Amino acid sequence: MALAALKAQLNGFVKSMHDEGMLDSQFTQIQALQDESNPNFVAEVISLFCDDAKRIITELHKYLDQPDVDYHKLDAYVHQLKGSSSSIGAQRMKLACVDLRQASDEKNKERCLQALNKIMYEYCLLQNKFQTLVQMEKRIFAYESNQQLKESGYAGVST
Repeated sequence: MALAALKAQLNGFVKSMHDEGMLDSQFTQIQALQDESNPNFVAEVISLFCDDAKRIITELHKYLDQPDVDYHKLDAYVHQLKGSSSSIGAQRMKLACVDLRQASDEKNKERCLQALNKIMYEYCLLQNKFQTLVQMEKRIFAYESNQQLKESGYAGVST
């Protein structure tokens, strides 16, 4: 059955993200919260995370572009990004945030810039993988909706 194959493909994709250390068990818990009453839950959480992360990374750049870095404000943003990363299960982003916090605690601007580059790299990888994941979920949802229509006697209706 095509639906089973699509779901297996999605599960394999998510497993590969776990195996690569991109995601941890927190993401699995988020997936478990998705059900028929909220079929877009994971996509919505991913979208919120990506928007928030992008905004915070922009702020981090602003602070590190200053001649005199306000490490206290920088640390507040890093803390937010680390929390967001932890909440969605973005393991490698969370670890990159830990590196930036340590560099910030040391008031080492060069190391902060290196850590921010690592965060940006991890974010870009994760964002691309999340886009693929969301597309896979949309295909599964469309297939399930089509199957429900067929089962209810509306075989001629396409979605």
